[in-house]
Amino acid sequence: MNIPTDDHQSLKDEIVDLERRLRDAKAQLSQHEPDITPSAIRNDAALHPLLLLADSALPLGSFAFSSGLESYLAHHKPSLPSASQVSAFHTFLRLSLSTLASTALPYVLAGYRDPWNIETLDNDFDASTPCTVARRASTAQGRALLQVWDRSFKTQYDGATKGNHAQTNGVHGGTNVAVDALAAFSTALRTSKNVNAHLAPLWGLVTRILGVPLHDAAYLFLFSHARTVISAAVRASVMGPYQAQSVLASSELQDRIRGLVEEGWNTKVEDAGQSVPVMDLWVGRHEKLYSRIFNS
Repeated sequence: MNIPTDDHQSLKDEIVDLERRLRDAKAQLSQHEPDITPSAIRNDAALHPLLLLADSALPLGSFAFSSGLESYLAHHKPSLPSASQVSAFHTFLRLSLSTLASTALPYVLAGYRDPWNIETLDNDFDASTPCTVARRASTAQGRALLQVWDRSFKTQYDGATKGNHAQTNGVHGGTNVAVDALAAFSTALRTSKNVNAHLAPLWGLVTRILGVPLHDAAYLFLFSHARTVISAAVRASVMGPYQAQSVLASSELQDRIRGLVEEGWNTKVEDAGQSVPVMDLWVGRHEKLYSRIFNS
């Protein structure tokens, strides 16, 4: 079959046009699809320190404390058959998270946002924590966090922040400001008896240095507490490890933590306070137990 010359050229032109449009369409599609090659894997500078802090092996000493759970169970034991301990645990976890969010979370946020005020925040948190056992646990874990920074993180992250005066995580001043504030605080801790090193404000300060976004730092602070309490429940034979992981992975816990972070996001340290007063009694009575498996 012979195709006229003009029609033959028209077909060629149409094919060229179709090929061009196909290339353009593929180019537009590639702009909206992620590159799945290894070189395109997301390089998020905040992800690595976030995983470091989320590691249950982080030596903060929280594993040694039950955050009042052991005392709570002991004081409710006469009215609690073993089958209902799990229900009692869920009540305690909910109240314990509320307590931490109302008393400590504002100091985490303030320590991140205002690094040079760390010594005042530390002193204020100490003064606003009437429970001796809770205060002792907080300073023990805060000092442990400083040790982790000095011995494990400082070499990597201190050098990486020098000269960084840019806005970091929405907070002006750069991470080098936080590094200098932490160095000054560490010096004061060695030379003064008026510095306590509570965990909450130091958590905010250290996470800022590590470049963890503030919302993630606040979420991880509450999540780590929940994980500690759940771990204590396993060791206290309240539940098994699989059930514990189910609680930790539950949407209820995620929603609870997310909601507490949102509620406390704009709470000032002046407005921080105990939302569950009886929690101080449960925590404080721990050292009075006849026998116990956790530290006071």
